[in-house]
Amino acid sequence: MAKKKLHRPILYGLLILLKAFFSLLPFGAAFRFAGLMGRLSFHLIKKERMKTLAHLKIAFPDRSEKELQRLGADVFQNYGYVAAELALIDKLLPNFGTMISVTGREVLDEVVRQGNGGVAIVSHLGNWEFLGGYLTMLGYPGVVIGRRIYYDKYDKMLVGIREKMKLRTIYRDESSRAILKAIKEKKFVGFVVDQDVETVDGIFAEFFGRPAFTPSAPVRLAMRLGIPVVPLFIVREGMKHHIIIEPALDMVATGDTQKDIVTNTQKWVTLQESYIRRYPHLWVWNHKRWKTRQNTPVLSRN
Repeated sequence: MAKKKLHRPILYGLLILLKAFFSLLPFGAAFRFAGLMGRLSFHLIKKERMKTLAHLKIAFPDRSEKELQRLGADVFQNYGYVAAELALIDKLLPNFGTMISVTGREVLDEVVRQGNGGVAIVSHLGNWEFLGGYLTMLGYPGVVIGRRIYYDKYDKMLVGIREKMKLRTIYRDESSRAILKAIKEKKFVGFVVDQDVETVDGIFAEFFGRPAFTPSAPVRLAMRLGIPVVPLFIVREGMKHHIIIEPALDMVATGDTQKDIVTNTQKWVTLQESYIRRYPHLWVWNHKRWKTRQNTPVLSRN
């Protein structure tokens, strides 16, 4: 086991070296270089390439192998861009106002006006870290629910980047009281819920025509407290970003709690899929989204 973990400090060291190298370059040059590195990684890292192509084939069965290869390389190019942007966060923060535009702020303004807090749901699309960070910097108080990264130095680095953007992290394994306290303080609680995580409560929702195990915590929390669920997306426009704030989900409440959890979660997943179809090069296709199999009709792990 120790041998298997040896790569973690090595990769961390390389990351620090890359950060130092990027800091010596103008942002445009670092951005382009990181994108090229991302594309190169797609071709060099066979395991991640094969997973990416397999998942793209599921989602886009009518596309040719050549098209899927090109799309997969675009996905990894975006990873490179994100890496450069996070590495150069100190340099970029003063320019966020010109780098990032926002559509739909009135939705968040209405939630703030209601004064009860809200749930924000996000996808691993574009540079998702900038999304919550910039909205917090604009004055929308929020926290993000995240998992502890397996390597402590990675974790501290990422949490530190969020803190630079005034966004606090609440770990999944912390007491639920921390989340309830944030809601009581009228904050937005952000969930990034587009991955198959076996250790959390969830339901099976249809995603690109297949059942995908999906965390249901955002919907459960909102239904329990009677607060809105606001879907947020961020898309890349070259070296700039556009945040899109969708209207709060029209939540159903039939009295059948379990059925309503499934219905409301599916609404989010359907909306999410529509964005990923529009911007497939910006999503994390090497993640095993259909890993958990639907072997029984049980809809929740409660």
